[in-house]
Amino acid sequence: MMPQPPEFWSHDGVLPRLLSPFAAVTAAVTARRAARPGWHAAVPVICCGNVTVGGTGKTTLALDIGARLAARGQRVHFLLRGYGGASRGPHRVTAGNTANQVGDEALLLAAVAPTWTGADRTASARAAVAAGAEILVLDDGLQNPGLHKDLSLLVVDGVSGFGNGRALPAGPLREPVATGAARCQAAVLIGPDVARVAAKLPLPVLRAALRPGPEIAAFVGHRVLAFAGIARPAKFFTMLAEAGVVVATTIQFSDHHPFSESDLQRVIDESVRHDAMPVTTPKDAVRLPAAYHDRISVIGVSLAWDDPTALDALLARIP
Repeated sequence: MMPQPPEFWSHDGVLPRLLSPFAAVTAAVTARRAARPGWHAAVPVICCGNVTVGGTGKTTLALDIGARLAARGQRVHFLLRGYGGASRGPHRVTAGNTANQVGDEALLLAAVAPTWTGADRTASARAAVAAGAEILVLDDGLQNPGLHKDLSLLVVDGVSGFGNGRALPAGPLREPVATGAARCQAAVLIGPDVARVAAKLPLPVLRAALRPGPEIAAFVGHRVLAFAGIARPAKFFTMLAEAGVVVATTIQFSDHHPFSESDLQRVIDESVRHDAMPVTTPKDAVRLPAAYHDRISVIGVSLAWDDPTALDALLARIP
C-alpha cells in the first residue's frame, strides 16, 4: 500500500536537488506519454485529475460531478484504475465486489453510478458506452493518454499545494504544473490556500472546502477516536475538529491500508482507553471487515463550494 510521502517533498533542499536529474526523466517520459492522441469516445469525457501523487480530493470531486449529472437524468459511468484491487479490467463493479478486488474508491463511486475499473481506460470506456453510458467521468487519468477528454479539471489540495515543485522522485509531481495545467480547462482548489497556489495557476480556479455529512450532528461535542488510511488523514481529523467534534486521539494508517484484526483491535482498545467513539471515513469503511461495521461509525465527506454555480457552468459547456 502507498506509504506516507517523504518529508523532503514539502520543501526544496540538498536531496531534491541531487535527485533532480531523475525528476527530469520523469517529466520527459510523462510528457511523451501524455502527448499521444487519445481515442474519441462517442460520449463526453470528464477527467478529475491532478499533477501530484497522493490524495487531493479527486474521488470526492468525481462523486460531486456524478451526482449532479445523475440529477439531470444523464446516464453517467465512472472509470478508474482501481488502485489496490486485484481485478483486471475492464471490470464493472458489482454489489458483491470487495475493496480487495476493485479498490476502495471504486466501491464509493459504484454507490452513485455504474463504475468500471481497469488500467486501460479506452477498453473501460468502450465497455461503458456499450452498456449505455451517456457521459464518462474519470477519477484520475490526467496523464493517461488513452482517452480524449472533453473537460479536464486539475484538482489541488490547498494545504500541500505542489510541494517543492519538483517531479518524482525529487518531489511529489507526476509532471510539471504548467504542463498538466495546459491540458485542463479549470482548477479545483480544495481547502484553504495555505500553499498560495491559486495565483500561480494559469487557469480559472474553483474553490471548495471539505464538509462532513449530516451524520456529524450526532458527534458534535462528543469525544471520538478518529482513524484513517488515506493519503492525508490530517484533512479528515481537522474537518472533524472544525465541526465541533472533540478529537480525543487519532491513528494514521498508510493510504489504502488493508486493515488487519490487530489494527482494528488497537482502534477499539484505544477508543476504550480514551473514552471515545471510533470514527473513520467512507473510503476506510469499505475496507473494514463486516464484524466491525456496527462497532465503528462513518462520517461522510463532501464539497462545499464558494460558488455553487461555477461547476454547473463548466459542465453546461460540454458538447
